[in-house]
Amino acid sequence: MSQIIDFIVEFVGSFGYLGIFLMMFLESSFFPFPSEVVMIPSGYLVYKNEMNIYVVITMGILGSIAGSLFNYFLALKFGRGFIIKYGKYFFFSEKTMEKMEMYFKKHGEISTFLGRLIPVLRQYISLPAGLSKMNLVKFCIYTGIGAGIWVVILTCFGYYIGTWMGYNVNIETIIKTFTSASLDSGELDIKNHLHKIIVITIGSVIIIALGYIFYQKRRK
Repeated sequence: MSQIIDFIVEFVGSFGYLGIFLMMFLESSFFPFPSEVVMIPSGYLVYKNEMNIYVVITMGILGSIAGSLFNYFLALKFGRGFIIKYGKYFFFSEKTMEKMEMYFKKHGEISTFLGRLIPVLRQYISLPAGLSKMNLVKFCIYTGIGAGIWVVILTCFGYYIGTWMGYNVNIETIIKTFTSASLDSGELDIKNHLHKIIVITIGSVIIIALGYIFYQKRRK
């Protein structure tokens, strides 16, 4: 997998802002491509004044929405059986599909928003949305907000790496941090910092979800 990721990053990375769009499209579609190797290096390039932060974030969000729409229409057109049959080739099992369907039915549209903030789930949350024929405008809005938060978090973290490590780090080092099992102390520090961010994000998602459920019960 790391070799595939390295090839994609090297090939698409030469396209600049368009490369961000294409890689985030992959990240949000069926292919399990990590957003960390896209937005964090982009944030670091913002620190180096080689990219504009507003364009970086915009392309990241648009790519995420486009990839999610790909999954949405895939599910809408071919249905549940097709996704389960071929999903196994992309590390997507029937059990995962069943969990997402149950989650989606229980919590409705907010699951599209919250799902974009949860690792692994954010890549596939659009599948039950397509199967349930969720309103397309609402789907794009909730997906865009959720993806936007995650894109901003990763981009800012990449910028923070620049202020923290300065020019003692480079794009290749950052990408290696999330694609290699052999890491030095600096790369481990980066990975540990991101792990903390993910934990905080998931904790925030849980709090929001519980608040939403409590609100719905109060309404009833």
